[in-house]
Amino acid sequence: MVDVPLLSPLPEEELEERFIRASGPGGQNVNKVSTAVELRFDAAHSPSLPDDVRARLLKLAGRRATSEGVIVICAQRFRTQDRNRADARARLAELIARAHEKPLARVATRPTRAAKIRRLEAKRTQGERKRQRTRRTSIDE
Repeated sequence: MVDVPLLSPLPEEELEERFIRASGPGGQNVNKVSTAVELRFDAAHSPSLPDDVRARLLKLAGRRATSEGVIVICAQRFRTQDRNRADARARLAELIARAHEKPLARVATRPTRAAKIRRLEAKRTQGERKRQRTRRTSIDE
């Protein structure tokens, strides 16, 4: 995991953390201690994000975003609460940093003459191949 600094730090009041029991290995500890972290960030209503970044963030979040625009990150990779908290915040920071990157605009290009000729030749050979597969019946039969 790469440390990605937040371009504009999020205020603590915009983040909501809930500690839940983690699944997986951990022995008795996993049954007693709530070490997993569920980090919630209301991206749709956050005043800290510009509109274009908000739209890209919700798109990047995919299934981690609810229909109301809340991003939910569940971290349970580590056995301690502190490391899981740091992991969840780092993952959110990485997501926001990726949303800050503006996608490059596509530059329209036209196919070259040689590319058009290659495409038409490929179509011709494919058509010929299919014509050869058909069963020919003769009139003499």
